[in-house]
Amino acid sequence: MNILNYIVWNPDLTAFAGIRWYSLCWLIGLAAAYIIVKMLYKQQKIKEELFEPLFFYCFIGILAGARLGHCLFYQPDYFLTSVPHFIEMIVPIHFLPDGGWKFTGYEGLASHGGTLGLMLALWLYVKRTGVKLWTVLDNIAIATPVTACFIRLGNLMNSEIIGKITDVPWAFIFERVDSMPRHPGQLYEAIAYAVLFFIGWALYRKHPEKVGTGFFFGLCLAYIFTFRFFIEYTKDIQEAFEADMILNMGQLLSIPFIVLGAVCMARSRKIK
Repeated sequence: MNILNYIVWNPDLTAFAGIRWYSLCWLIGLAAAYIIVKMLYKQQKIKEELFEPLFFYCFIGILAGARLGHCLFYQPDYFLTSVPHFIEMIVPIHFLPDGGWKFTGYEGLASHGGTLGLMLALWLYVKRTGVKLWTVLDNIAIATPVTACFIRLGNLMNSEIIGKITDVPWAFIFERVDSMPRHPGQLYEAIAYAVLFFIGWALYRKHPEKVGTGFFFGLCLAYIFTFRFFIEYTKDIQEAFEADMILNMGQLLSIPFIVLGAVCMARSRKIK
């Protein structure tokens, strides 16, 4: 194998001033979504004071859902077997064998859990503000692909969620993992989500009346999780228990979201 035929990948985890690339990508993604949704609220003449709590609900919902999703879907045998491990699921620390602890940040976030957390947070937001649920869901769905794109770029900078070994000319050698050329699954997803954003934005500009019907929410779910289902075939398994599964955990968790997205898009066709 000639490594010169592939992209050797081993960036510094820190961007600047001690800030990790992963954290920076999360912040950029959330900030971009904040700006986009604020603009949509303004265009749709929704009161500005109804927008301000939205970011708080989304941030807490995504973070809590993504963290719990990873711990409960992928590592329940670790996080649910002792009190210290359960605390690590909630608090971003790791207990050391000598009885001490260290701050680690949240190492392990699952997009499926983040989606569930976001949906619950938006329901609570609607209950508090009175903004129509389908309007909120559609507006968030237009902006969500931007955040998803930057999160996957953060995964790329962390050399995590790596792909299977391959000989395609654009393969990455993730030196932090091993010396084998692999599919850059994170990059595939980041590109797919960027394309979805431009598709959704173009459709919104052409059919703004579809906001509030559930069309954009359904499109976002169906597109993202259909892509997630098939891209899993290029990814390495995340946990050992997935090795003997016909469909891995990511694919199994994607199916309900694909169905929900299709139902929402079908529903939107019946609404004028």
